[in-house]
Formats: sequence, C-alpha cells, structure tokens
Amino acid sequence: MALSLLDPQIAEFHRALGIPPEYESQTKLSKHEVPTQLVSIGADIYGRDQRLRMDAARSWQSMKLAASNDSIELLVVSAFRSPSYQVEVIQRQLDRGRTIDDILSQVAAPGFSEHHSGRAMDLTTFGYEAVETEFENSPAFDWLTREAASFGFRLSYPRNNPYGVVYEPWHWCFHAD
Repeated sequence: MALSLLDPQIAEFHRALGIPPEYESQTKLSKHEVPTQLVSIGADIYGRDQRLRMDAARSWQSMKLAASNDSIELLVVSAFRSPSYQVEVIQRQLDRGRTIDDILSQVAAPGFSEHHSGRAMDLTTFGYEAVETEFENSPAFDWLTREAASFGFRLSYPRNNPYGVVYEPWHWCFHAD
C-alpha cells in the first residue's frame, strides 16, 4: 500500500516542516512506499553504505560495469533515503534560513521522494561536483542519456518537468517496466 498523507508519521513530518497541505496536488509527485528489503550497493562518494531494492541494485551493477567498459566512471552520491532522513535534509536547509517553498523546489517532501522507493540514485563522476547542474556537461551524463534506459534507469527531473522540481541531471530512477 502506498503512503498516504493520512499516514500519521508522514502527516506529522509535513506539519513539523510547514509543508503545505496541497503539496501533493500542486506537484503531482507520487507517494513512495519504503521497501521492506534493500541490499548494499557499496559506498557512496562520502564512504557511506548505500542501498537499493534488489532489482534496482542488480541493474545498477550491470549499468556501472557497462559504463566502466566504456571508460565511464559512475559514482553514487545518494541512493535509498528514509522519510525521516528526508526530514533531516529539509530541516538542515530550514536551519540555514531557506524557505520551505524554495527547498521543495529542489527536495521532495517526506513520503514523495523517489529515494524512498529504493530505486533512485544521485550520480556523479570524477571532476564534477555532486548534485550540480554541471554534471550535464560530463561524459558520464552523455553516456547515461544514451545507455541508462537499456538498464531500466530514467532521468526523473529533466528541464521543464511537470513536477516543478529543478532540473536534476544527476537523479536517475530504476523502472522495472
């Protein structure tokens, strides 16, 4: 069953952060259920263990190997994030003085992040800052735009996406269909 804003924990997260009640209808983002099983995909660029659903992890390992065979190094910045971790991400931004509306143009509200699904990853490569638009100028991004779909991964937030989320050339999500 998908998360619902009636879910007391998600509703409380939204109230505590000041997320508007109409967030779901305004953004058209989907709610994401947290998977019951996740597997390690190794360390991210910060040395933290990262996890994905088994199907996404298998596809990620195949895609990473194929990229490497083409002399492309794909590096994980972030994979699975729980709704409570999403709260921490947003709270850090609020503590820096940013408004919730500004933050939500770049970070999905708890319950709505594709990272909760265990299928999404933020990627980078050597020589490029993590989660920066400049990644679109990298050979890794060029490779991903040509090859990622054959491994089931899609760019979730292209320019002018219908969700009102900023362009994120680093954010790729696995779709099993």
